[in-house]
Amino acid sequence: MIKTGLFGGSFNPIHKGHVALASKLLRETGLDEVWFLVTPQNPWKQESDLLDDDKRLDMVRLALEGKKGLIASDFEFHLPKPSYTWNTLQALSAAYPDRRFTLLVGGDNWERFDHWYEHDKILAQYEIAIYPRKGSKIDRQQLPANVRLVRTRLINISSTEIRQRVHDGLPIDDMVPKAIIPLVEKWY
Repeated sequence: MIKTGLFGGSFNPIHKGHVALASKLLRETGLDEVWFLVTPQNPWKQESDLLDDDKRLDMVRLALEGKKGLIASDFEFHLPKPSYTWNTLQALSAAYPDRRFTLLVGGDNWERFDHWYEHDKILAQYEIAIYPRKGSKIDRQQLPANVRLVRTRLINISSTEIRQRVHDGLPIDDMVPKAIIPLVEKWY
Protein backbone atom coordinates (compact mmCIF):
# COMPACT_ATOMS: atom_id res chain seq x y z
CA MET A 1 0.00 0.00 0.00
CA ILE A 2 1.22 3.46 -0.88
CA LYS A 3 0.69 5.84 2.05
CA THR A 4 -0.66 9.09 0.62
CA GLY A 5 -1.37 12.25 2.58
CA LEU A 6 -4.10 14.55 1.27
CA PHE A 7 -3.42 18.25 1.72
CA GLY A 8 -6.46 20.08 0.36
CA GLY A 9 -6.84 23.77 -0.14
CA SER A 10 -7.61 26.65 -2.43
CA PHE A 11 -3.90 27.49 -2.77
CA ASN A 12 -4.92 30.98 -3.85
CA PRO A 13 -1.90 31.19 -4.24
CA ILE A 14 0.30 28.41 -2.90
CA HIS A 15 3.08 29.79 -0.68
CA LYS A 16 6.29 28.72 1.03
CA GLY A 17 4.38 27.84 4.19
CA HIS A 18 2.28 25.26 2.34
CA VAL A 19 5.37 23.63 0.84
CA ALA A 20 7.35 23.63 4.11
CA LEU A 21 4.39 22.20 6.03
CA ALA A 22 3.75 19.41 3.53
CA SER A 23 7.47 18.53 3.49
CA LYS A 24 7.48 18.30 7.29
CA LEU A 25 4.29 16.21 7.35
CA LEU A 26 5.77 13.87 4.74
CA ARG A 27 8.83 13.29 6.94
CA GLU A 28 7.05 13.13 10.31
CA THR A 29 4.08 10.90 9.45
CA GLY A 30 5.77 8.12 7.49
CA LEU A 31 3.84 8.96 4.33
CA ASP A 32 5.20 8.03 0.90
CA GLU A 33 3.75 11.13 -0.74
CA VAL A 34 1.56 14.17 -0.16
CA TRP A 35 -0.97 15.21 -2.74
CA PHE A 36 -1.88 18.89 -2.90
CA LEU A 37 -5.59 18.64 -3.74
CA VAL A 38 -6.40 21.96 -5.39
CA THR A 39 -9.99 22.64 -4.38
CA PRO A 40 -12.33 24.27 -6.89
CA GLN A 41 -14.83 25.31 -4.23
CA ASN A 42 -14.41 24.89 -0.50
CA PRO A 43 -17.83 24.65 1.18
CA TRP A 44 -16.44 26.62 4.18
CA LYS A 45 -15.08 29.50 2.12
CA GLN A 46 -16.82 31.84 -0.24
CA GLU A 47 -13.81 33.47 -1.85
CA SER A 48 -14.82 36.22 -4.22
CA ASP A 49 -11.25 36.57 -5.50
CA LEU A 50 -10.62 32.89 -6.19
CA LEU A 51 -8.33 32.60 -9.19
CA ASP A 52 -9.23 30.22 -12.02
CA ASP A 53 -8.77 26.54 -11.08
CA ASP A 54 -6.24 25.77 -13.82
CA LYS A 55 -4.09 28.79 -12.99
CA ARG A 56 -3.94 27.79 -9.31
CA LEU A 57 -3.09 24.22 -10.33
CA ASP A 58 -0.34 25.49 -12.66
CA MET A 59 1.21 27.47 -9.79
CA VAL A 60 1.05 24.45 -7.46
CA ARG A 61 2.75 22.27 -10.09
CA LEU A 62 5.51 24.84 -10.60
CA ALA A 63 5.98 25.38 -6.87
CA LEU A 64 6.37 21.63 -6.27
CA GLU A 65 8.74 20.94 -9.17
CA GLY A 66 11.73 18.98 -7.87
CA LYS A 67 10.13 18.42 -4.43
CA LYS A 68 10.31 14.67 -3.90
CA GLY A 69 7.02 13.18 -2.72
CA LEU A 70 4.96 16.38 -3.17
CA ILE A 71 2.42 16.12 -5.98
CA ALA A 72 -0.13 18.55 -7.43
CA SER A 73 -3.57 17.03 -8.03
CA ASP A 74 -6.62 18.21 -9.95
CA PHE A 75 -8.71 15.25 -8.73
CA GLU A 76 -11.40 17.45 -7.17
CA PHE A 77 -11.86 19.35 -10.46
CA HIS A 78 -13.72 16.29 -11.74
CA LEU A 79 -16.09 15.94 -8.77
CA PRO A 80 -19.37 17.77 -8.04
CA LYS A 81 -19.07 21.16 -6.33
CA PRO A 82 -18.75 22.09 -3.57
CA SER A 83 -15.90 19.77 -2.62
CA TYR A 84 -16.93 17.77 0.41
CA THR A 85 -14.03 15.82 1.90
CA TRP A 86 -16.09 12.65 2.37
CA ASN A 87 -17.01 12.55 -1.32
CA THR A 88 -13.41 13.19 -2.33
CA LEU A 89 -12.10 10.45 -0.04
CA GLN A 90 -14.62 7.93 -1.36
CA ALA A 91 -13.83 8.77 -4.99
CA LEU A 92 -10.08 8.62 -4.35
CA SER A 93 -10.35 5.29 -2.55
CA ALA A 94 -12.28 3.82 -5.48
CA ALA A 95 -9.89 5.24 -8.09
CA TYR A 96 -6.70 4.28 -6.22
CA PRO A 97 -7.23 1.01 -4.32
CA ASP A 98 -3.43 0.64 -3.99
CA ARG A 99 -3.25 3.64 -1.63
CA ARG A 100 -4.07 4.26 2.00
CA PHE A 101 -5.12 7.88 2.40
CA THR A 102 -4.41 10.08 5.40
CA LEU A 103 -6.23 13.37 5.70
CA LEU A 104 -3.97 16.29 6.66
CA VAL A 105 -5.90 19.07 8.44
CA GLY A 106 -5.06 22.21 10.34
CA GLY A 107 -5.93 22.55 14.00
CA ASP A 108 -8.50 25.22 13.12
CA ASN A 109 -10.34 22.76 10.87
CA TRP A 110 -10.07 19.98 13.45
CA GLU A 111 -11.79 22.21 16.01
CA ARG A 112 -14.87 22.31 13.78
CA PHE A 113 -14.48 18.84 12.30
CA ASP A 114 -17.73 17.69 13.90
CA HIS A 115 -19.53 20.08 11.51
CA TRP A 116 -18.01 18.52 8.39
CA TYR A 117 -20.24 16.53 6.06
CA GLU A 118 -20.10 12.83 7.08
CA HIS A 119 -17.37 13.54 9.64
CA ASP A 120 -18.22 10.37 11.57
CA LYS A 121 -17.67 8.22 8.46
CA ILE A 122 -14.36 9.96 7.75
CA LEU A 123 -13.22 9.20 11.30
CA ALA A 124 -14.32 5.58 10.99
CA GLN A 125 -12.49 4.91 7.73
CA TYR A 126 -9.43 7.17 7.46
CA GLU A 127 -6.41 8.30 9.44
CA ILE A 128 -6.07 12.00 10.15
CA ALA A 129 -2.94 13.99 10.92
CA ILE A 130 -3.50 17.41 12.46
CA TYR A 131 -0.96 20.23 12.21
CA PRO A 132 -1.05 23.26 14.54
CA ARG A 133 -2.59 26.53 13.42
CA LYS A 134 -2.32 29.85 15.17
CA GLY A 135 -5.00 30.14 17.84
CA SER A 136 -6.06 26.49 17.78
CA LYS A 137 -5.73 24.39 20.91
CA ILE A 138 -5.70 20.63 20.38
CA ASP A 139 -5.64 18.28 23.36
CA ARG A 140 -3.63 15.25 22.25
CA GLN A 141 -5.27 13.16 25.02
CA GLN A 142 -8.76 13.73 23.56
CA LEU A 143 -7.93 12.57 20.03
CA PRO A 144 -9.44 9.36 18.61
CA ALA A 145 -7.01 6.47 18.04
CA ASN A 146 -6.66 7.13 14.30
CA VAL A 147 -6.02 10.86 14.73
CA ARG A 148 -2.65 12.28 15.66
CA LEU A 149 -1.19 15.70 16.24
CA VAL A 150 2.04 16.40 14.37
CA ARG A 151 4.24 19.08 15.87
CA THR A 152 5.23 21.51 13.15
CA ARG A 153 6.35 25.08 13.48
CA LEU A 154 3.88 27.80 12.66
CA ILE A 155 4.72 29.69 9.49
CA ASN A 156 3.05 33.05 9.45
CA ILE A 157 2.22 33.41 5.74
CA SER A 158 -1.27 33.73 4.32
CA SER A 159 -2.54 33.68 0.76
CA THR A 160 -4.79 36.63 1.61
CA GLU A 161 -1.77 38.69 2.67
CA ILE A 162 0.09 37.72 -0.51
CA ARG A 163 -2.82 38.87 -2.68
CA GLN A 164 -3.00 42.15 -0.75
CA ARG A 165 0.75 42.74 -1.09
CA VAL A 166 0.55 42.18 -4.86
CA HIS A 167 -2.38 44.61 -5.01
CA ASP A 168 -0.33 47.16 -3.05
CA GLY A 169 2.78 46.67 -5.20
CA LEU A 170 4.81 45.21 -2.32
CA PRO A 171 7.39 42.41 -2.67
CA ILE A 172 6.40 38.78 -2.09
CA ASP A 173 9.81 37.16 -2.67
CA ASP A 174 10.05 35.70 0.85
CA MET A 175 6.46 34.40 0.77
CA VAL A 176 6.06 32.35 -2.42
CA PRO A 177 8.36 29.93 -4.26
CA LYS A 178 10.61 31.78 -6.70
CA ALA A 179 9.26 29.82 -9.69
CA ILE A 180 5.77 31.31 -9.33
CA ILE A 181 6.54 34.93 -8.39
CA PRO A 182 5.95 36.22 -11.96
CA LEU A 183 2.61 34.38 -12.18
CA VAL A 184 1.41 35.58 -8.78
CA GLU A 185 2.32 39.17 -9.69
CA LYS A 186 0.58 38.84 -13.06
CA TRP A 187 -2.60 37.04 -11.95
CA TYR A 188 -3.31 38.76 -8.65
